[in-house]
Amino acid sequence: MSEITVGIIGIIALLFMILSGTPIGFSLIMVGLLGFGYIVSPAAALSLLAKEIFLTLSSYSLAVLPLFFLMGQIAFQAGMSRRLFSTAYTWLGQLPCGLAMATIGGCAGFSAISGSSSATAATMATVALPEMRKHNYDLSLATGAIAAGGTLGILIPPSVVLIIYGIQTEQSIGKLFVAGILPGILLTLLFVLTIFVLSRFNPDLGPKGPKTTFREKLRSLPGALEAFILFALIMWGLMDGWFTPTEAGGVGALGTLLIGLLRRQIGWKAFSAAAMETTKVVAMLFLILAGAMVFGKFLAVSRIPTELAQWVVSLPVPRVVILALVLAIYALGGCIMDALSFLLVTISVFFPMIMKLGYDPVWFGVIIVILLEMGAITPPVGINAYVIKGVASDVELEVVFKGILPFFITMGICIVILIIFPQIALFLPGLR
Repeated sequence: MSEITVGIIGIIALLFMILSGTPIGFSLIMVGLLGFGYIVSPAAALSLLAKEIFLTLSSYSLAVLPLFFLMGQIAFQAGMSRRLFSTAYTWLGQLPCGLAMATIGGCAGFSAISGSSSATAATMATVALPEMRKHNYDLSLATGAIAAGGTLGILIPPSVVLIIYGIQTEQSIGKLFVAGILPGILLTLLFVLTIFVLSRFNPDLGPKGPKTTFREKLRSLPGALEAFILFALIMWGLMDGWFTPTEAGGVGALGTLLIGLLRRQIGWKAFSAAAMETTKVVAMLFLILAGAMVFGKFLAVSRIPTELAQWVVSLPVPRVVILALVLAIYALGGCIMDALSFLLVTISVFFPMIMKLGYDPVWFGVIIVILLEMGAITPPVGINAYVIKGVASDVELEVVFKGILPFFITMGICIVILIIFPQIALFLPGLR
C-alpha cells in the first residue's frame, strides 16, 4: 500500500476508535504508532513513542497549561465567579432578562481567569441558574445563556485551546492571547444583544430586576476589580514582554492565590481541591497531547497534509470557498468530538493548507476557537450542555439545546464579521 492509503486507513481507524469509546489519547497513540511503524519501521515507531512522550512531558512551553488551569481552579474556590456575577447583575439586572445578560457578563469575567469552556459553564451554572430559577426565568433561555457564555472561556485569554494551537502551529502564544481580546468582547456584546432582542419579542422570558442607583453600581465594582487587575497584568505583561506565557501563568496563579488568602476565602482544603482537579485535567490533557504528537508524525510520513494542501491550492475556486469548506469541517467535527481533541487531530492537516492560501495564522487561530466553541454547544456532543445537565439534573437536554440555538446563530454572525473585518483580531497583536 502507498503511504497515502495507509494514512487514510489510519484516519478512519482513529475515528472508529474514538466513536466506539476508546480514550482519545490512547486512540491517537495506537493508530500513530502502528501507522508510523508500517510506513517506516517498528523500531523507529517505538523510538518515536518514547521520544514524543518525553518531549511532551518535559516541554517548558507546556508548563503554561497547569499554571493557567490552577489559576482558574483557585479563582473558583476563592469565590471570584460569584462576585463577578454579582457585579454584572448590579449593572445589567434592571434590563429585560437582565439576569441572563449578567450571566453572560459573569462568564466573560470568569473567562479572563479560567481558560476553560466547561469550567466556566459549570461555575456559572452553580452561581446563576438558581438565581434565574428563583425569578421564574424561562429555562431554555437560562440554560442556553450559561452554555453559550461558557464558550467564552476558550476565546477570552488565557485560553487553553489557543495555547495548544500556538504550540502545535509554532505561533506566539502571547500574540494569540492578545488577538482573542477584541473578538471575545465582540462575542460577549453580541450575546447580550441576542438576549435583548429575544426579550423584545417575548417579554415573558425573564423579568426585569430591581433598579440600582449609579452609586450602587460603583460600589459593586470591587467585586470585579480583582479579576480585571489580574487580566490586565497578564495581558500587559505579555504585550510589553515583561514575562513569557509560562511566567504569566505563574503570576496569574500566584495572584489569584494571594487574593483568596487576603479575602480569607481559601484555605488548605480549598487549595488542595484546586490542585487535585488541576492534576486530573492536566494528566488527561498531556496524554492527548503526546498521542497527537505521535499521530501527527504518522500523518507527516503519510504525506496526506502536504498532498492535500497542494491539491486544494490548485483548485480553480476563490480561496474564500476553500476557507468556508475548512470552517464547515470544523463546525461539523465539533459536533462529534470535544473541541481540544478535534483541534489536535486535524490541525496538522488543515494548517498547512491555510498557510498555502495566504491567511494569517493568528487570525485563523481565533476563527478556529469560535468554531470549536460552536461545537461545545452543538448536539450530539455539546459538552457545555452536558455540564449544565450535570449541575441541573432535572432539566432535559432538549430544553438546553433549544435555548442554545439563538446563540449558535450569533456565533456564526461573529465569524462572518471576523472574516469581513480580520483586523478586529489582528489590531492588538500588531501593536506588539
